[in-house]
Amino acid sequence: MLDVRRMRVLREVAACGSFSAAAEALSFTQSAVSQHVAALERETGTQLVERGRRGVRLTDAGRVLVSHADAILARIDSAEEELAALAGLRGGRLRLISFQSGGATLAPRAVAAFHQRHPHVELSMQEAEPSEATEHLRTGDADLALVYDHAAMPVLAPDLELLHLLDDPYEAILPADHALAKRRQVSLEQLSEDPWVASSDLGGCRAIMEMLCREAGFQPRVAFEVDETTAVQALVAAKVGVTLLPRLALSAVHPGVVVRKVDGSPMRRVWAARLEGAYPSPAADAMLQTLQDVASEFGEAELELAG
Repeated sequence: MLDVRRMRVLREVAACGSFSAAAEALSFTQSAVSQHVAALERETGTQLVERGRRGVRLTDAGRVLVSHADAILARIDSAEEELAALAGLRGGRLRLISFQSGGATLAPRAVAAFHQRHPHVELSMQEAEPSEATEHLRTGDADLALVYDHAAMPVLAPDLELLHLLDDPYEAILPADHALAKRRQVSLEQLSEDPWVASSDLGGCRAIMEMLCREAGFQPRVAFEVDETTAVQALVAAKVGVTLLPRLALSAVHPGVVVRKVDGSPMRRVWAARLEGAYPSPAADAMLQTLQDVASEFGEAELELAG
């Protein structure tokens, strides 16, 4: 295999017309330049330069090799520049995937902050629940994922690297004129006779809600199944049921409902995840830090809800 460094020396000899001038341009000794050219001639099995009184000139084989060297070295220079750009976050891409409420709260803030700091990195995002997000990471269709876990759900896959972002408490959502609306905190047992509004997906938040109710001693009577958070709140406002929602899903609160803390402060844990052993790209590392910064803003003061 041809040595790229020696090809660079040969190109410099051709450009300068002598070993001594090439040595000066490359900060080599003249002997080193001569040795590189001789080694390249051995590699190619042909004479590449002719030495004469007027200096050095390329043979036909030398001219062929230098013409290819120009293209090869230009591609190498381009690759080095692109790698430097990636390392300096002046290029590249980052594909983020998130569960619904994380994609409506944490992710937009993180994307905005990241884009402001690193405007040349191409960002994209799509929505998926934790199990589907894990598959996207495994197939290489995503670089990072926002996921959550709870005892009611399957354990997050062991091949994920997890960075804890925050604990996301569940809140009771009641009609504004509900009998318990004036209380600051309620117990789930007090809602056991109410009809419930829940998502149609039996995983995720639905599974968590049902587990918490069972632990409180009852099976919730689900009267309405809808998946959009705004629709869930609208049905509660219409006085047809109550529900539980994680705080991240309550960035906007319907005027016809009240949000109350639940005894025991049930919560899910929210994580940033990437596949274990995945290449730790500078862009992914920078986004992880950005997600941590954004998550720290979602404290009690940030997420205090009107009610």
